[in-house]
Amino acid sequence: MAQDWRLFQGGATEPHEVTAWPPAPPWRRFGDDARRQGEDPGRGLPYLISDEDRDVVNMALHLHRPLLVTGRPGTGKSTLAHAVARELMLGEVLHWPVNSRSTLTEGLYSYDAVGRLREASLKRHADETAGSEPDIGDYLRLGPLGTALLAADTPRVLLVDELDKGDVDLPNDLLTVFEEGEFEIPELARLGEGKTVRVQIAGSREKAEITSGWVSCRVFPVVVITSNGEREFPPAFLRRCVRLDLRQPDERQLQQIVTMHLGEEVGARAQELIADFVARRNERELATDQLLNAVRLRSSGVRVDHDVLDKLFRSLNEADA
Repeated sequence: MAQDWRLFQGGATEPHEVTAWPPAPPWRRFGDDARRQGEDPGRGLPYLISDEDRDVVNMALHLHRPLLVTGRPGTGKSTLAHAVARELMLGEVLHWPVNSRSTLTEGLYSYDAVGRLREASLKRHADETAGSEPDIGDYLRLGPLGTALLAADTPRVLLVDELDKGDVDLPNDLLTVFEEGEFEIPELARLGEGKTVRVQIAGSREKAEITSGWVSCRVFPVVVITSNGEREFPPAFLRRCVRLDLRQPDERQLQQIVTMHLGEEVGARAQELIADFVARRNERELATDQLLNAVRLRSSGVRVDHDVLDKLFRSLNEADA
């Protein structure tokens, strides 16, 4: 294996400075580097989708229903939300990554009551004559779902990522919000009818005005819910979703994906790696990202031999290891 590609030697007796870091792959560019390229890291490229799957997405858009996207890791479930937002010019995607501790309230809003109480206490100590309470809007932030439900003429795109990792009751908890398109914030409702408060919103430094403690959408957001198929969802929840099952890309589609990300020249030399990847994927759980990593390394001058591929193409399922 070539030696010059190794930045870290491990046995070096003296520290050494890396004068030129290797350029990042297109899907790993961040900050100013990504903005210079006009990219949303890894999500600014065209999205490859079959005509059949494209029509399912459009059904959800026309019906104003959540799109429940299932499929194995690496099939492009999360990227689909970014592709819809980019093509239809719907702004930044609101991302709600679900885990076992996620609750409906977390998705709707959070309120830092302790922080507000502490601030009020500090003000009283600084000036005992001060009678004003800290603005509650400075301590309340809408979550991704709550922000998506703000009244607007065009919808926001909300990505509810890996819902199957959440609590078993979370899908049912979402039903009322999805059906009604509104929710109440009790902390604001208690301030009185007609009271307007400016609160922080997810993914922005801007604030939104909420009156009487209610958030009500004018147009239902584009909700993309992803699932790895790790458990079943209640029938009542499934009935309210348009369902899309993304299949793994075949060899031809993988060739297109590699070419799209890394260019025609790299894609033309990747056929052998793609065939190796597909053969291994038939025996174990692999994601398309792993193929892109292998092709990128080889195009950077790294000798990608059998041992390297064994490390890059490790199964995502530990049971296969």
